[in-house]
Amino acid sequence: MPEWTEAELKKKTDQQEFARFYFLYGDEKFLLKQAAQRLVRKAAGDRFLDFNLQTFDGSTASASAIAAAAEALPFLAERKCVAVSDWDAEAKGAQEEKELETLLKTLPETTVLVLYLPTVEINLKKPGKWKALLSLAKSEGASVCFARKTERELQKILCAAAAKRGCTLSRQDAEYLVFLCGRELQTLHQELEKLCAFVKEGEITRKTIDLVAVRNMETTVFLLAKALVAGDSEKSYRLLDLLFYQKEEPIALLAALSAQYLDLYRVKAALQSGGTASDPASCFASTYKGKEFRLQNAERDGKRLSLDALRESLSILLETDLALKGSRTEERVLLEEAIAKLLLAAKKEG
Repeated sequence: MPEWTEAELKKKTDQQEFARFYFLYGDEKFLLKQAAQRLVRKAAGDRFLDFNLQTFDGSTASASAIAAAAEALPFLAERKCVAVSDWDAEAKGAQEEKELETLLKTLPETTVLVLYLPTVEINLKKPGKWKALLSLAKSEGASVCFARKTERELQKILCAAAAKRGCTLSRQDAEYLVFLCGRELQTLHQELEKLCAFVKEGEITRKTIDLVAVRNMETTVFLLAKALVAGDSEKSYRLLDLLFYQKEEPIALLAALSAQYLDLYRVKAALQSGGTASDPASCFASTYKGKEFRLQNAERDGKRLSLDALRESLSILLETDLALKGSRTEERVLLEEAIAKLLLAAKKEG
């Protein structure tokens, strides 16, 4: 059986068309957990749940315990559901793997077994137990991958969620919310809940988003780097204040800022060598895969800076990193000093 889409899973669940076995996995953990909870609730029904719904933590449960639950008959109901979270196939031994395989091939028609991964990450590029489990899911039941959403998909989800709560959110402002808070759907959902509670009903405006939503560190650091290369000292220190107010770890903050300057340096070096701003993506594939927009931003924001100014800036950041890790000077003082030096370096225009 080919892999199901999220929409197919929802449709078949609504229609009470259940497979015997489900394997739910992927990077988008928020939607995965929602779908698993919904599937388990529908499959178990609402009668005698003490008998007809059994849940296991896959990190500690044995295959034999899961099999015993799955092979038991439902009590005065059409079916029973057995839900197993975070079964880590790679961590299980050969005997456990064999017992689970046997169970999946002999599941009773009256049982729906849901194996889902709300926290465990898997790598299907490597051959091994995960590929074997996925193959079993496709032959004996259904597998559904919850992949990371594109920005456009996130915007659509946010707009629809706002509408369900009696509020309106434009695509442009949904895009802005994603920019401010990042692409983690769990975080976006929490911020949207706050925004809807704040406005109660009606339009969620950009002004409201600026007032209520919490910026993630990466976004704030991006804005800080942009202010620094523009020579805007007032905005730079205001954003540093915000980062400390949000209790961001100074070393992590500096690492994120250094990454912004590395983008600027790589793009500037590529352009001065006769290449294009996208060339670093081929040299640093793991860094920029799916994040090519960083190079576009660097090309736009770094136009006024010389390569020498960027080299000096990277030296400043390195010195600050070493000081943070080895000096007794207060961390905030070190970062404020670094901001002052970066602003001076930015005056060396290209």
